[in-house]
Amino acid sequence: MKILRSKTITDVPGILATGIASGIKKDEKKDLCVIYSKGKGTSAAVFTTNKVKCAPLMINIENIRNNNTQAIVINSGNANSCTGEEGIVNARKMVETTAKCLKLSSQEVLVASTGALAVPLPMDIVIPGIKKACSELSDDGGIDAAEAILSTDTKTKTIAVEIFIKGKKVTIAGMAKGSTMIHPNMGTMLAFIVTDVNITKALLHKALKESVDMSYNMISIDGDTSTNDMVIILANAVADNKTVNSMDEDYEEFSVALNFVNTELAKMIAKDGEGSTKFIETEVINAKDLQDARVAARAIISSNLIKCEIFGSVAKWSTIACVLGYSAIDINPEDFDIFISNDEVKVQIVKAAAETKYDESLVKQILSGNYVKILVDLKSGKDAAMAWGCDLTYKYVMANGYFL
Repeated sequence: MKILRSKTITDVPGILATGIASGIKKDEKKDLCVIYSKGKGTSAAVFTTNKVKCAPLMINIENIRNNNTQAIVINSGNANSCTGEEGIVNARKMVETTAKCLKLSSQEVLVASTGALAVPLPMDIVIPGIKKACSELSDDGGIDAAEAILSTDTKTKTIAVEIFIKGKKVTIAGMAKGSTMIHPNMGTMLAFIVTDVNITKALLHKALKESVDMSYNMISIDGDTSTNDMVIILANAVADNKTVNSMDEDYEEFSVALNFVNTELAKMIAKDGEGSTKFIETEVINAKDLQDARVAARAIISSNLIKCEIFGSVAKWSTIACVLGYSAIDINPEDFDIFISNDEVKVQIVKAAAETKYDESLVKQILSGNYVKILVDLKSGKDAAMAWGCDLTYKYVMANGYFL
């Protein structure tokens, strides 16, 4: 697998995109994006489990069933969520306008929105914006597209990889946004993956669902699961590889690459947590089973108390033990180990469920850096999982306390 960190979605053959400033955002930043496949495409998606779902998501639940998907239209600056029937009508207008501009049927277009909730979309701005964006589609519009989907993010999030399936080069590229309201049940964010692989719709969905469980569903910034979360993948078969239609080595090759793309994007989201100063990685090893490993890792990364302690560079291992205890995993409360590390050094702070002697100044140094890893050895099996997040800071409170 060749990693292409500087590449974007338009480096996938047959994919065009653009991102423009339509006027939805008042600061003249880009806020409208269109992704277009010149040929027919297969799509799959995973949506938020929040029962209060945004209007675009309701449209996508219908359209994702279609055998052909060739376009995705996305706006930022307005989530079109909690907007009632008007929101549904407006989301459908976005789809219909995009379809008409690109000579597609409405069922061949998906839609996404992100930004402020409970505010009607300014359709007098959105519709002309979609028409303009469709007229400016290009094979080098990937960066503009990645910029246009951002809300409170501080940076774009893109990555691409190349693999070979039966001698045919296959490219997988993705872009994502997310900085606040991050606690996925699916993923609390938006991510759009495009690839030129030739694969059946059923296996594309299976690969995506499995990948989401290992990536976006293992990050947490603030514990809030949004109404708009979705991950969409579009495969246009331009690579002309023999159709991946069974769970063979070709499927495995594709799945590994897709999981890498999604995991890297998920980590970028965690690193860009609103107001954050530190990236936190948690690894749980030797769990009874994979489910326990994932639950434990996610419980630790989701703890606001742990997030605050790491912000203050405090090593309270008892908080980690407490979180493990209430996570409902199978744990021996008298035998687990905890380590704190960064890229250079690892220090054991707990041995057999009790504090062990360690260099407090070294641990303080680790916790004061911008990358902190918590490693927990449960000693009860062979499975492992990782989760990612960030610290919780004054800046997060300031950014979300609108009265301040």
